[in-house]
Amino acid sequence: MAKKYVISYDIGTTGVKTCLFSIGDEINLISAAMEGYKLYILPDGGAEQDPDEWWAALCSTTKTVFEKCDIKPEQVEGISFCSQMQGLVLVDKDGKPVHRAFSYMDQRAKKQIKEGIANGLQVAGANVFKLIPSLIITGAAALSVKDPVWKYNWMKENEPENFKRVHKWLDVKDYLISRMTDRFTMTRDSAFGTLLYDIRKGHEGWSKTICKLLGVNPDHLAEIVESTDKVGGLTAKAAAELGLAPGTAVFGGGGDASLIGVGAGSVEIGETHIYNGTSGWVSTVCEKNVVDTAAMIAAIIGAQKDSFNYFAELETAGKCLEWVKDHLALDEIGIFLEKTDVVQSTETVYTSLYDYLSKVVDEIPAGSGGVIFTPWLHGNRCPFEDPNARGMFFNMSLDTGKTELIRSVLEGVCMHMRWFLETQDKKVRTSSVVRFVGGGALSDVTCQILADVTGKTVETVDSPQNVGAVGAAVIMAVGLGVIDDVSHAKRLIPAKKTFIPNEKNKEIYDRNYEVYKTLYKNNKKAFAALNG
Repeated sequence: MAKKYVISYDIGTTGVKTCLFSIGDEINLISAAMEGYKLYILPDGGAEQDPDEWWAALCSTTKTVFEKCDIKPEQVEGISFCSQMQGLVLVDKDGKPVHRAFSYMDQRAKKQIKEGIANGLQVAGANVFKLIPSLIITGAAALSVKDPVWKYNWMKENEPENFKRVHKWLDVKDYLISRMTDRFTMTRDSAFGTLLYDIRKGHEGWSKTICKLLGVNPDHLAEIVESTDKVGGLTAKAAAELGLAPGTAVFGGGGDASLIGVGAGSVEIGETHIYNGTSGWVSTVCEKNVVDTAAMIAAIIGAQKDSFNYFAELETAGKCLEWVKDHLALDEIGIFLEKTDVVQSTETVYTSLYDYLSKVVDEIPAGSGGVIFTPWLHGNRCPFEDPNARGMFFNMSLDTGKTELIRSVLEGVCMHMRWFLETQDKKVRTSSVVRFVGGGALSDVTCQILADVTGKTVETVDSPQNVGAVGAAVIMAVGLGVIDDVSHAKRLIPAKKTFIPNEKNKEIYDRNYEVYKTLYKNNKKAFAALNG
């Protein structure tokens, strides 16, 4: 088939990665560029970003991508996004933000959540008369101060004059789409992330009931579109700024939690993928809304129609490896390969660190000499929720060296992924073969450890650190008619490497894993005393 060229924008918290792909028998990366932007941390718990900085980074990286290859802008047939989720961009009738964008990390709305839901007769810390309708209608509830509805209410209360100018509520990628097409839309996965979306069959769309309960003006909510829909053509103004051709098709795209699984090729019912980036997760495609409130696992709407992603998240997965880089590898005695600044580029961090890991850590036997690491450096959410939980190296001895500690970090993250898999299996059966993606999948050492710890066959794909952008390319493959449905994505994303569990190593990990699961329970009171 004739190749089609598309651009995916992977919009992260600290920067954008712009990728130019060709879509034929497979999806292939032709050129990529990255650029950072600021995250403004405010003393009251605020976390904001400047949408103009997002746009400037898009414009700059788009031009750079074409400087690196022979493809011309007019050959590009589609534009789409994989984006950070649960941002809040409130815009006026002209599409201009009335306030800097609220990041998903923003947690200043403590007063608003207390008044809005954490009051009266409560179950699980929420007003029962608001919690139960939320669970029935939306399949979830706005129980976190980070949920965007409370930022919306914070804005209403603290900046009433600016709030009067609000025309629409957009998420990050949806704001950028509006800047490209002059349309105000939101994809279903982002709509679900607002916790105002009615998931019930026959009722799908914005819930006026939940809007009334939580103080949201339904007129502020955008038109809901599918991830694969063409929202519009690139306007002449946006095209000139980006360096692309006017009229280029702009598709809805999706959030990172939706599209990373798509980019991994885990798209059919029952298929599981494991992600190891800054955060980490296990996600399994399922047919219906499933919730395990005790383990804090829920099925979320993704980019695919008529399916959900049963999702368990670890906040610090690759972040633990960043800690390793800063404190065990890049130290004063120069044990690392070379002292270079690798903080700015996640891809460089992984590549440099894993060069070291592959050469040194693989020489340490499975089990790290009995040392066990817990990856709870910023608390933990699943299968137990405790913001006081912390990381630890357990069972060190005089024989323990730096390489054992580093290997134990990899093993600890993989053991937590096993805990996720076993917890998910109680409600939704995970697959025997899993796709492993994110920066962690760049290392064959980590891939083999994951296979040995979990007992699963592990597959990886090309450029596993770019799977979010690949997922956006799949969305465009559907929109452009290359494939009929997102569930056919695996044809475009074959496995490149396979890792089979080593049974001898698994015996060691089975022993360590049983101890690993006891460490939180045995130290819960100590964590509370030190961090509560």
